[in-house]
Amino acid sequence: MVSGFSDAFLLEAERHAAWGAAQLDALTAFLPEAPWTADLPTCLYRQGGLEMRVAVLGTYDMDEQSWMWGWANPGLQGTEVVALTTAVRRYGQAHGIPELTAEMIPLAGFDDPRHAAELLAFTGMGVAEAPGYIGVPAGPATQVYFLPDDPQVPGAALDPVTLPRTLLTGAGLIGYAPRQVVGGYFDHHGVPQRTEGDRIVAELPGGGPVEVEFDAHGRIAGVSLKAGG
Repeated sequence: MVSGFSDAFLLEAERHAAWGAAQLDALTAFLPEAPWTADLPTCLYRQGGLEMRVAVLGTYDMDEQSWMWGWANPGLQGTEVVALTTAVRRYGQAHGIPELTAEMIPLAGFDDPRHAAELLAFTGMGVAEAPGYIGVPAGPATQVYFLPDDPQVPGAALDPVTLPRTLLTGAGLIGYAPRQVVGGYFDHHGVPQRTEGDRIVAELPGGGPVEVEFDAHGRIAGVSLKAGG
């Protein structure tokens, strides 16, 4: 799955894996099961009785097996509905991540092109610090991806009880750099952390430290929560 993407992109994707997966669960629970509509000039997305502001992150063409970023769409360039996603391009330029700066990315060479498109959407969501993404069909062979840009979308909080499962789930999504997964999760939640040999130690707010240990292959070997002082 990961072959075909640059190391820089995969390391960035891993930073968002744990918190992003938890946030997508929160967004799925928030969205009603109902048909959707979107008015792009006003950035308004409707699903059932819910209305919220969104940005166009990108589109996946199933026939061409290619991904196009929203900011690169000729019909949307310079409009408000892609203003948020231009931050993805700027971030890619600043950090040397080619997948975030190319207007169109061919995915036919991947074992699972659709999965590769989802990883692009997932990483774009993380870079934009959006509370999830919404992928919906926009035609027989087109999938459009929206970023919620609305404070009413609930955020997935750091829960010490479910933290071990959250980190292990995130580390299993891509499986490229588990340390990035753990460090990115604590960064996202503003939790101080430090590296001590083969472990990352983070100070949870209002509680004791959590220690995440890694084995010789860099995989998560254990997550231990210590009692607060």
